[in-house]
Amino acid sequence: MTSWRLEHLPWLPKAPDDFAQRCEVATGLSGIQRITALRELSGFSLDLNQLTRLSKRWRKVRAETVDHGLPGFRLGVISNATTGLLIPCLEASALRHGINLELFAADFGQTIQAALDPESPLRRMQLDGVLLAVDHRGLAFRERFEPQEGPSDPVAESLAQLDTMSRAFLEQGCKAIILQTLAQPPETLFGSLEPRLPHTLRSHIDRFNGTLATRAHASSELLLDVAGLAAAVGVSHWHDPGAWNQARLAFSQPCVPLYAEHVARLIAALLGKSRKCLVLDLDNTLWGGVIGDDGPEKIILAEGDPLGEAYRTVQRMALDLRNRGIILAVCSKNEEQTAWLPFRNHPDMCLRPSDIALFVANWQDKATNLPIIAERLNIGIDSLVFLDDNPVERARIRQALPEVAVPELPEDPALYARTTLAGGYFETIHVTADDRMRADQYRDNRARDREREHHHDLDSFLDSLEMRMHLSPFDATGRSRIAQLINKTNQFNLTTRRYTESQVEAMEQDAAKFTLQARLTDRFGDNGMISVVIVDKNPDAWHIDSWLMSCRVINRRVEQAIFAALVRAARQAGVSTLTGEYMATDRNGLVRDHYKNLGFVSVSETATASRWRFRVADFVPVPLPMTLID
Repeated sequence: MTSWRLEHLPWLPKAPDDFAQRCEVATGLSGIQRITALRELSGFSLDLNQLTRLSKRWRKVRAETVDHGLPGFRLGVISNATTGLLIPCLEASALRHGINLELFAADFGQTIQAALDPESPLRRMQLDGVLLAVDHRGLAFRERFEPQEGPSDPVAESLAQLDTMSRAFLEQGCKAIILQTLAQPPETLFGSLEPRLPHTLRSHIDRFNGTLATRAHASSELLLDVAGLAAAVGVSHWHDPGAWNQARLAFSQPCVPLYAEHVARLIAALLGKSRKCLVLDLDNTLWGGVIGDDGPEKIILAEGDPLGEAYRTVQRMALDLRNRGIILAVCSKNEEQTAWLPFRNHPDMCLRPSDIALFVANWQDKATNLPIIAERLNIGIDSLVFLDDNPVERARIRQALPEVAVPELPEDPALYARTTLAGGYFETIHVTADDRMRADQYRDNRARDREREHHHDLDSFLDSLEMRMHLSPFDATGRSRIAQLINKTNQFNLTTRRYTESQVEAMEQDAAKFTLQARLTDRFGDNGMISVVIVDKNPDAWHIDSWLMSCRVINRRVEQAIFAALVRAARQAGVSTLTGEYMATDRNGLVRDHYKNLGFVSVSETATASRWRFRVADFVPVPLPMTLID
């Protein structure tokens, strides 16, 4: 059996033997087919050479394609090490996440100069982000044990060095700075005593990482946990003294794909591409055996049994994910009532019926059921991660539904949970109170759907919900969730403009902005923050810069309630006109007629954008099925 090694990206399927030939074939295709084929190839477990080959083909296709349909991100890379091997791996890894990553690397050894020199090429570029890929050899640490004399503190000096570089780019309009923790070198001078001595390199790095982790919640700073990566693969394997001496490589070549993947998934999370839902197979995935044949009494799930413990680990992983806000669903080829039995009755089950937002068990093809699950949960199919022990089912889903993430599970069930979590499908840059409520919110939505079946018309159903909408301007309490919604919402989003948390913070005190955050509760529970509006307060008219809403509350007349609040605020300010725009994307066709439906008049319209105007005096109030609370 092949050993499980993190640097081999084991959650991805093995690259085909003819990978190089497939790259050539993909490059020779036309139009969108080339991009689709290259993206498919990026989904394999690729080594450094394969990623480099793929990157070259992607650059060629990108240069020849006017509209490749992928969101772009311009990333500057500053390092005290050489980055020649890293850059193509970053490009190809970003393609795996559906991102067109353009990279601009500073010259070797030019860390401070690249950040502070006004004539530095990186300073003159409009970068979306900067990766400060600096390890302990590029900071103010000493590699030998030298007790400090006087006020100098290498940890404070190193953090100040990063702060200086970070501020320089933020002042230029850069949206995000990626800071990384430091990997511990494997060598020690004092053995087990090393962590207790205050002036050793290990102590300095521990203090540096602890401080960085604490302050990396700053609005424009993202944290890349290199120390965690190095520990996971083994610091003696991460560090290669020969590679550093010969070529100034910060870490060993086999670890480059792993590092690049983690940078790419962090950028994907920043762009709102994290997954929302874990869909679980049942037989031989959550328990050993086949429930329909073995019955609840004979499935393998017992505590204390090695194989049973392996399946319980999968369930505990799913439950932990649910508790941090990931939606759980089931997709199984089974009789539904039989499939429910372990959840309801088995004493060793960790998961219970209340933990599952949607349960689909029938004899249909899973490739048919997964889109139904996404539709019923009102999320995109690209929000799904599908966990299945059967390699045939995994291959079927990858072929039929390439938008769905499908971890490549090993033969040993004891590694199922580790492999799934290593895939980083649920990477996040913020965790808010609303995040932790999300799984309950989707479960409650299913209860609302069942309630609706008892009502013959929409009005009576909405009245029965007893909704209360809480409206307020942007504030510090909602700041993280507001930024998260702005960067993650794609379907009900009129312009899909993205703003960082620091930009949201600036809006809180900006007299030229009118802002709204909306929360919704009803008799089934708290829906959390469900809508965000940003308005530019021009003298003659208020212009709606951004208007977005969670798809969980579509068809509940939330947009009409928010519009009423907008009109009321405009009247109080003496403003006679509201204007707005719709900027089309491949995912927001849902709101193409949003302004038209609210009574706005078209000012201009093209295939990709439209502008709208509304006279405040023309507003006619309509009954709303909710109470508005300011």
